[in-house]
Amino acid sequence: MSGHSKWSSIKHKKGAADAKRGKLFSKLSRAIIVAAKEGGGDPSGNLALQNAIEKARSYSMPKENIDRAIAKGSGADADASDFETVIYEGYGPGGVAVIVEALTDNRNRTASDVRHLFAKNDGNLGTAGAVSWLFERRGVVLVNADGVDEDELTLAAAEGGADDVELDGTTFQIVGPVETLSAVREAVEAAGFSVDSAELTMVPKTTVQVESENDAKKILRLVDQLEDNDDVQDVYANFDIPERVLEAVAS
Repeated sequence: MSGHSKWSSIKHKKGAADAKRGKLFSKLSRAIIVAAKEGGGDPSGNLALQNAIEKARSYSMPKENIDRAIAKGSGADADASDFETVIYEGYGPGGVAVIVEALTDNRNRTASDVRHLFAKNDGNLGTAGAVSWLFERRGVVLVNADGVDEDELTLAAAEGGADDVELDGTTFQIVGPVETLSAVREAVEAAGFSVDSAELTMVPKTTVQVESENDAKKILRLVDQLEDNDDVQDVYANFDIPERVLEAVAS
């Protein structure tokens, strides 16, 4: 999954830049508000909220913003009830499977936008269940590999409940069950390692090799444009783009 993992790192750096413009913070706040609305404002008893907070922290969202979103969702504010989670599944260029998770207050608008973006980028929007079987939801923590002792990191990750640590170029990818995400992050940080990101993601069970620069450009453009949509929270895809191709198109 080298090309896929490397893209995760690139996406996080891009997300950090987006956060400076405030757009990402708006999406993160929406996720926290909805999680708090649906499961209460106490993260210890609300896994969805706990994970939404972890993701917000990964992008250096200020604590006051997080607290405000929790209060808004768990209070009497009606805004959160206007949003619903919608999942879209389809195929991108080269037969790459794509899952789009959105929080929307207008299902028709979002469906139309997502369908348009798939068609515009040589993809096809499918029906529910079309590609979700190719993925599994996991907690993923990314740690910059510079100066990191792999054995020490693996030990710390295991203590937090992770079940796999993989080096991919300049990044360690720590993977574990959904419910251990927060514990893994805390264990890794307590051991002195700096966490680049910690969030739930849909990890592909199998990947599709994308050797063509043209197809790689198309699939990355599709992912990029989907993520830029205000209603879209996350986009997952099972491509594996060789590093040489990824670097050429990502630049």
